[in-house]
Amino acid sequence: MLRLRSLFFLPILAASVIAAGSSSAQAPAASSTPLTLRANTTEANAKTGVVVAKGNVQINYPARQIQATSAQAIYYSNERRIVLSGDVYVLQQGNSLRGEVITYLVDEGRFVALPQPNKQVEAIYLIEAPATPAQPAPATPAPFSPRPQFQSKNR
Repeated sequence: MLRLRSLFFLPILAASVIAAGSSSAQAPAASSTPLTLRANTTEANAKTGVVVAKGNVQINYPARQIQATSAQAIYYSNERRIVLSGDVYVLQQGNSLRGEVITYLVDEGRFVALPQPNKQVEAIYLIEAPATPAQPAPATPAPFSPRPQFQSKNR
């Protein structure tokens, strides 16, 4: 068991967590995209492929525009999922998610959030307003004529 302390960039996590750049379930791509994990303590088990980070956990994953904070994070490399727990906050492209336990399914690009007992999960989504339909152009008035034209009445 490998035990690391203080602020920490975890290359094993970066290399194995996020290999696919898209959010669809696919076979891992040949190149990896970095994910930065910082925590007070981190333990990585090479046999099980489980990484446990505890205390002031911060995750930054620019490839998917994800930032997260929590008290603890557990990465299961074989299942390619990250379980964040303890006052979890996730921010992605302006959308945010808060809960007690949030699981990130890496290959699916999907979050599953659970609240504290007797509480709720909070999700804030940015929704683009629909484009307003184009207003018809106002009718152009007839040009001004200094000599009015009278219509004759034919009876």
